[in-house]
Amino acid sequence: MSHDLPKAYDPTAIEDRWSAYWVQERLFDVPAPKDTPDVPAFTVLLPPPNVTGNLHMGHMFEHTETDIMVRWQRMCGKNTLWVPGTDHAGIATQMLVERQLAEEGKTRQALGREAFVEQVWQWRQHYGGAILRQMKRIGDTVDWSREYFTMDDNLSVAVREAFVRLYEQGLIYRGVYIVNWCPVQQTAISDLEVVHEEQQGKLWEIRYPVIDEPGQFLTIATTRPETMLGDVAVAVNPDDERYKHLHGKRLRLPLMEREIPVITDSWVSADFGTGAVKVTPAHDPNDFTLGQRHGLPSINVMDETAHINAEGGAYAGLDRYAARKRILADLEAQGLLVGAKDHVNSIGKCDRCKSVVEPRLSTQWFIKIQPLADKAIAAVEQGYIRFTPEQYAKTYFEWMRNIHDWCISRQLWWGHRIPAWHCRTCKQITVAKETPATCSHCGSAELHQETDVLDTWFSSGLLPCSVFGWPRHTHDLDAFYPTQLLITGFDILFFWVARMIMLGCHFMLDVPMADGSARTLKDAVPFREVYIHALVRDADRQKMSKTKGNVIDPIEIISRYGTDAVRFTLAAMASPGTDIAFSEDRTEGYRAFANKIWNAARFIFMNVDRAAAAGIFVDPNSLANSLGPDADAPVEARWIVSRLNSTAGEVNRALAEYRFHEAANIVYQFFWGEFCDWYLEIVKLRLDFGQSEQRFAITNALTTLLSTFEAALRLLSPFMPFLTEELWHAVYDGRPPAKSIALTRYPQPLEEALDIAVEAEMATLQELIVTIRAMRKDLEVPEREPVSIQMLAPEKIRSLAETNRAMIEKLARVSAIVFPTSWSLESANTRTTGNFTVGLPYEKQIDVVAELERLHKKLEQYEKVLSNAERQLGNEAFLAKAPEKVVSGLKKQASEAATLRQETLDAIARLNGSGKH
Repeated sequence: MSHDLPKAYDPTAIEDRWSAYWVQERLFDVPAPKDTPDVPAFTVLLPPPNVTGNLHMGHMFEHTETDIMVRWQRMCGKNTLWVPGTDHAGIATQMLVERQLAEEGKTRQALGREAFVEQVWQWRQHYGGAILRQMKRIGDTVDWSREYFTMDDNLSVAVREAFVRLYEQGLIYRGVYIVNWCPVQQTAISDLEVVHEEQQGKLWEIRYPVIDEPGQFLTIATTRPETMLGDVAVAVNPDDERYKHLHGKRLRLPLMEREIPVITDSWVSADFGTGAVKVTPAHDPNDFTLGQRHGLPSINVMDETAHINAEGGAYAGLDRYAARKRILADLEAQGLLVGAKDHVNSIGKCDRCKSVVEPRLSTQWFIKIQPLADKAIAAVEQGYIRFTPEQYAKTYFEWMRNIHDWCISRQLWWGHRIPAWHCRTCKQITVAKETPATCSHCGSAELHQETDVLDTWFSSGLLPCSVFGWPRHTHDLDAFYPTQLLITGFDILFFWVARMIMLGCHFMLDVPMADGSARTLKDAVPFREVYIHALVRDADRQKMSKTKGNVIDPIEIISRYGTDAVRFTLAAMASPGTDIAFSEDRTEGYRAFANKIWNAARFIFMNVDRAAAAGIFVDPNSLANSLGPDADAPVEARWIVSRLNSTAGEVNRALAEYRFHEAANIVYQFFWGEFCDWYLEIVKLRLDFGQSEQRFAITNALTTLLSTFEAALRLLSPFMPFLTEELWHAVYDGRPPAKSIALTRYPQPLEEALDIAVEAEMATLQELIVTIRAMRKDLEVPEREPVSIQMLAPEKIRSLAETNRAMIEKLARVSAIVFPTSWSLESANTRTTGNFTVGLPYEKQIDVVAELERLHKKLEQYEKVLSNAERQLGNEAFLAKAPEKVVSGLKKQASEAATLRQETLDAIARLNGSGKH
């Protein structure tokens, strides 16, 4: 890469080239060391996106923060590994492929299981890598040689091993329980896959006749009348005086003509509805628990598609909502429907297909949460895993201490099929790692495998140990487990993070350490730290959703502004625990920042080339050994080197604490404010190639300039990797000391380069220049017109100004600096700070006639506003009706207009009395 940069910064011209280069050169591949590594590892696991997915702004945010941390740690000398992968996403992938089949007039049932699974693999081969290609496009520095898929053979081995071990340990069981049932996907889903939405519904009151007491009824209230077909009791609170006379009585279930008992249970709230609740154990989790306490039967009245089954009598075959309508009509016809009340209730919907979830009694496979949860709680309590922000540890504890057994079976065809075989002869189950030939109980060969697959989160919960070779004891496990950091969103804290902790702590305790010693809980955890990032919202702080139409496509934004600008926007706004309101205006501003750096590079390279033409050469490969300018160097050289080192210290500290926004803004202020706006302007004074006697000074100035710029590029590199890669290679004119800036050292603060005194001196000079610039603006001095200044200051500051007279004259457009012994300037032309008083003997030339004309026009405007406001404020009828906010606004308007009117009158009087033309 030569010094000859294009005039205009165009991110599209460089980003594709560098992203391809990073992948092709395999710059970030990390083989497992066969012995104990000499340098510490920094390992990160990518939260595996769904194989069906595309990059969205949440991904972009997460990947930006992770890539910043990975690049920073790599440049700090760690053996850094970022492992990429994708999740097979059982429900989402099967739904997508079934939808594709439907467009072809096919169904998975018609294809059969084996052919359908093959179809999904083909789909994955052709379409499943979109998000991985997008990751390469945005420059994620992952080790692509380690890319995994949660259905890979080696991960399948780990899944079977884990299932069998847990089963043999008595921690996996098969039982009947109420699950969240998706009638569209026809599978159980977890609580975490259910999205709850409040909506306006009805609370229907229905009379249940009391048997042997004609004309007596017990009225119940329900939001789901269709489930009454499966009622087995009505429950009341034992202390509810209204129903004590009905304790032990029996009722006739309307429409079904079934006798059901009245039971008492303190769980029933006397304040909800009528205080009497129908008990349907097969269709409500609370009713199921209640039924178990009272030994009640369970009657399932719906099939897998949420249609009424044969247990529903005359309503069999009807969709649940069609059945609801007919049931209500029949109840009303029989005089048993009291009425309906509006009622706001929470409806659970499948997070994937958005269908209303049906609580349903079903036979499923479960994991006993204890003792897994206890180990996972202890790992965080004892500090082996740290959460940032800290409040998520409390959230984690609350969930983990109230966790239920985990339903791990799914009624799908795509996924890890449960390694359990049912014997047709003895009806027992054989669980095995390999397909058994005979039943382990009776020896029969009449076996058929369980049709269910495992919950997707079971296989991803085995990460990262399964990725590094578990259940085998591998070099990868010794070198890279536990991982150091997980950056993820709150939405999968329980889906994935908690399950990784539970399964990792459980299984890895059996794997010895690299030296053969026993592994303790400290080293069984899957990661040391969890950083929970915030949400990315739109510019109005609304959550992005397709329904609202406010989804931002990161690839589209990148095509307009460049990846670096988008990354920097996200980083600069990434305050821990605070959601981001993504703003394209900010992104446009950071593209301007990149452009500023590009132009700075062009200026630097132009002067390096000019110096070479004059016989002055600066070897960029010698810059790394430079400790900075000596004590005799100009103030700006010593200052910029000190500021670079101070900035490096601040950025390193901020990144160590995940304060991405602080780190990004510190780099921004240094690069744009201190380096570009100040140092580049000052250093131009030192680059006079026409003065042969200045060769030594020019060489020193160029050395400091180039070394500071190169270090600043390294400082910025984790945030803007494409721009810095391009310019860093250009610094070395195509002969860089490494294949990538990402493989160089991140700037660390050198104590010997820090100079508080010179920073204070430069701050004084900056204050003086800024003060003069402000005075010029206030006095409306033409921009190119130089002025002389007078200055009163202590001897030390006076000497500083004298020494750096050329700097002040150039940056503040000053023709001369005078240090008077007496002071004669008007106070209007002076400014006083804690360090100096500066005066500008300049008198603005005014066209009195034109100025009076302008002021009279202003006066008319103010008087009109004042008159209108006073007229309205004097109108009693108006004041009686007008809101207080309007009245107070008018009073404020009148007061401001009166003040401006008087100021204008005073200005007119002064001009009339001056007689100046």
